[in-house]
Amino acid sequence: MITGLPDFFQYNLWANLRLLDACADLSDAQLDATTKGIYGSLRETLMHMFGAEERYAQTLTGKIPTTPALDDMTHFPGFDELCQRAKKSGEALTAFAEQMHQEKLSQILHLDGGTYDAPVIVMVIQAINHAIDHRSQIATLLSQQGIEPPALDAWGYNDAMSPGA
Repeated sequence: MITGLPDFFQYNLWANLRLLDACADLSDAQLDATTKGIYGSLRETLMHMFGAEERYAQTLTGKIPTTPALDDMTHFPGFDELCQRAKKSGEALTAFAEQMHQEKLSQILHLDGGTYDAPVIVMVIQAINHAIDHRSQIATLLSQQGIEPPALDAWGYNDAMSPGA
């Protein structure tokens, strides 16, 4: 395994795809379940999570993500499309991270129409943190429905990347 910033995005993509796989066969009622303290239904949280990841990838790479934006869609696009879009944005973020140098990570981004400034590294941290937060919320929704969520932690990632170890 290589070390450095790309590892975080490789882990993130692995966890996202595992989560999508675990949710792919859920019923509409299960996908529409929600509870207090959660972003929205499982379906809404997935669309929000991946829509945001596409925007992070766009901001960091300058490349326009797939349209329409997931957050703006009025219907759930299905798990095949979510997987394709998750792979596309995850691979773009990994490629971005592979090209990063410390001085570039310190550059200031002018976000929200120039009303908020943050270094590139803060956007990187936010991209990872945002995904972890929402995966945790989805795990809670699954657990509350009696569904065992997949192991999405670093230990599970290590085991998946090091079979037989």
